[in-house]
Amino acid sequence: MELPINPVAIPIAAVAALVIGAVWYNPKFGFGNVWMRESGMTEEKMKTGKMGVIFGLALVFAAILSVLLMQFTNHQWGAFGMIGGDPAAEGVLPSFQAFMDDYGNAFRTFKHGALHGGIFGVFGALPIIGTIALFERKSAKYIFVNSGYWIVTLIIMGGILCAWH
Repeated sequence: MELPINPVAIPIAAVAALVIGAVWYNPKFGFGNVWMRESGMTEEKMKTGKMGVIFGLALVFAAILSVLLMQFTNHQWGAFGMIGGDPAAEGVLPSFQAFMDDYGNAFRTFKHGALHGGIFGVFGALPIIGTIALFERKSAKYIFVNSGYWIVTLIIMGGILCAWH
């Protein structure tokens, strides 16, 4: 039986978050100048910090987010949740296997995952970033640049996670 998770998709989706960020926050190609101005970041401040740690943790956080996002993009998780996890466990009814045979890969497309990733971004990332920004007295531009990044990123991550099975 095919599991609703492809462990290779998780690191690929996590790396995608960093690649999108490199373009999105780049001063030459994306919103880097707006982000720097609205966040109070300077060129001098950008040169400080341990970049290996920053990018390493960003990758770990993106991988954690990928695991969570997979729950939203792959409907098959619901079927696994109904039986409590392991489909080979004792007591799992044959109807579960019949259901998975009929619907095991239903809605497993990039487009469907992108839709759920976008919904997750709008209803998850936007309110979180917006709330933090309001209390930090950041501008609407700051909210839209950062939320926009996460919405686009979650769309791509969701597509990767859902389609790759």
